[in-house]
Amino acid sequence: MAPYWTTGACTLLAALGLLSCCSFHWCEASRTSGSTSRGNRQDQGPSSLERVKRGWVWNQFFVVEEYTGTEPLYVGKIHTDSDEGEGNIKYTISGEGAGTIFIIDELTGDIHATERLDREEKAFYTLRAQARDRLSNDPLEPESEFVIKVQDINDSEPKFLEGPYIGSVAELSPIGTSVMKVTASDADDPTYGSSARVVYSVLDGEKFFKVDRHTGIIMTAVADLDRETQDRYELVVKATDMAGQMGGLSGSTTVTIVITDVNDNPPRFPQKMYQFSVSEGAAMGTPVGRVIATDADMGENTDMSYLIKEGGELFKVNTDVETQEAIVSIKKPLDFESKRTHNVVVEAVNKHVDPRFVDLGSFRDQTIVRVSVSDIDEPPIFQPAEGAVMEVQEDAKVGALVGIVTARDPDVKNKPVRFSIDRTTDQEMIFHIDPNSGAITLGKILDRETAGWHNITVKAVEADNHTMASHSAVSIRILDVNDNPPELATPYEASICEDAKPGQLIHTISVVDRDEPQSGHRFYFTLAPEDSSNRHFTLWDVKDNTAGIRTQRSGFNRHEQNVYFLPILVVDSGPPSLSSTGTLTIHVCGCDTGENYCRSSTPLLTLSSLSPPASAAALLKVLVLLILTLKRHRKGQRMAEDEEDMRDNVIKYNDEGGGEQDTQAYDMSALRNLYDFPEAKSCDSGPDIRSLPQWIQANRVGGGAEGAAAAAADFSLFKGYIRKKVEQADADLSVPPYDSFQTYAFEGTSSPALSLSSIHTLSTTSEQDFSYLSDWGPRFRQLAGYYAPGNPEEEGS
Repeated sequence: MAPYWTTGACTLLAALGLLSCCSFHWCEASRTSGSTSRGNRQDQGPSSLERVKRGWVWNQFFVVEEYTGTEPLYVGKIHTDSDEGEGNIKYTISGEGAGTIFIIDELTGDIHATERLDREEKAFYTLRAQARDRLSNDPLEPESEFVIKVQDINDSEPKFLEGPYIGSVAELSPIGTSVMKVTASDADDPTYGSSARVVYSVLDGEKFFKVDRHTGIIMTAVADLDRETQDRYELVVKATDMAGQMGGLSGSTTVTIVITDVNDNPPRFPQKMYQFSVSEGAAMGTPVGRVIATDADMGENTDMSYLIKEGGELFKVNTDVETQEAIVSIKKPLDFESKRTHNVVVEAVNKHVDPRFVDLGSFRDQTIVRVSVSDIDEPPIFQPAEGAVMEVQEDAKVGALVGIVTARDPDVKNKPVRFSIDRTTDQEMIFHIDPNSGAITLGKILDRETAGWHNITVKAVEADNHTMASHSAVSIRILDVNDNPPELATPYEASICEDAKPGQLIHTISVVDRDEPQSGHRFYFTLAPEDSSNRHFTLWDVKDNTAGIRTQRSGFNRHEQNVYFLPILVVDSGPPSLSSTGTLTIHVCGCDTGENYCRSSTPLLTLSSLSPPASAAALLKVLVLLILTLKRHRKGQRMAEDEEDMRDNVIKYNDEGGGEQDTQAYDMSALRNLYDFPEAKSCDSGPDIRSLPQWIQANRVGGGAEGAAAAAADFSLFKGYIRKKVEQADADLSVPPYDSFQTYAFEGTSSPALSLSSIHTLSTTSEQDFSYLSDWGPRFRQLAGYYAPGNPEEEGS
């Protein structure tokens, strides 16, 4: 059978605090006819069923806590509707507190509480009720559960579980600034009545702080809290239940509020003037004294820096980070005789200024530091202090005045000063000094060419106290006079050929002069008077302090006279003008026809040892010989043009070789490689390499300065031609990726001999006429013999 509950009307008795449940019925949904609640009953038929309505009846589920009576407190009554009052039913309870806290009358079902209950310890109890037959002890109803609630009364006061409290707020905070929050707890039932409704108030300190009645937030009540006046406040905050109504319980706690610092106070010097004393001899950086400004704030708000507003020329100030003191020290040397008292204005400034309080005033303060300078005995002072520079002519006589040094005693007494020369700086005693006047005079004759400057040290001491001494450097410059004649730079020697022509330049000479006139040297050259009518040579003054020697006649015979001595007179510009005579030695030597200079006996000449015309002639001879030798070597073995490689590598040759028969000296195959030469196939990038312009020979015979100048003038043709070839090679993408130097043997244009280039020679099969080589002079005589017209069979062999 499935039991179920049906609930009747429930009435809340607010005034009494009691809850009455008027009818709680329990019913059997159905049962067989042979079964009853009190005994067995025979069924009247196999399918006969009866419905019997049964149910529990009880009321009053609440009991008031903290009952203090002497008798058990009546809680309520349980009853079943099957009880007809005959005393056949026994009521029992079980569960929490049954038999101890709660007892039941078995006959009536009345329940009583035997102990004092506390809702804050246990708010309700759960029990089970049972109705049984007194005789058979059989259950008459199913066991039912019910709850007894302990009714709350206001017996617990509010408590601040986290107290005492400590909070903080910045000074000068505006009214209503939140400081902290306090909270009180009440153990009473917050859902029943007002026993747990707590309100807050300030008992002590309400003049400066207030608390929100409902939230417990403490706030400032004034805006002028000053940490420097009072840095903490002790408050008493009370919490009252019953929403503050009369009869409510209360609790309290203490709240300590610390006032934190803000930078609202400027630094202040305790004194407006400080006095210190220092010696005038104190070194730079010496501390004069310490001053300090006080600040009523605390922490970093007291950090300050110091600076000098007046008197910073001689003094400086630093801040001691440990003590926050200003250290005034010497910046430059002090002088008692110049100024005995200095007033230094020192200013203190807060480092961390709060912009909220700038309207309170200036956060800086000033004081005066008066420094008194005491006198000491000081050594003499030279004027000028950095030393003196004097000048004297090198021809000055002994005892001549060089200059005067000046020194004085800087003290007030102004004692006499005595002078002397430190002999370690003038060991030869070239100079003397008057001990009283400081006048420096010559002790020996001077020579500027030996020493142009003399540096000495002068010592000055007080006449009655030699420990007071000072030193000064004196530099003496020796002024030059023209006392040295000019001389030839070296013992010059020159040589000429026997067939020298008139006007030929033999040599160029220069001179030296030990003097150094301020306006510079100017020399004049002429032949010595005893040789002024020399009919062999003449002197040419170039006007740049050099002179050239030229021949005056043609034809010299070394067998008659092989050496000439030419005296040359050199005069300087003075004043006074001085002169000297030097000799140029001229040697006469035999030369081949057409030569202008004597041959050297050395087999190999370096170009640096030759004059420019001789170097050019030697280089030309080497190139011509190389080209002609190459032609002869390749004669009869020419390759087709499309198989020839015209790229020439750089090969160094130091002599003219041994002729075409010398096949061991040089490997001419290194000058060629069998690759296509793109420049020879290009038709739009410049002239064909086989048709090179030919050099104009300004002077076929050559020789002389005019021939060398003409040859140098034609070098521009070479430069332009080579530059064009370089640009052409740079633009050709088919050139292999390595560097090479190409030699074209470019002789210029319009030469009647045509080109002697190996490239040109290899590119043609025509025979050339070299008979003109015999016209080139004695030096090409042997070469002309090699290439003179002969039998073709001999050439082929």
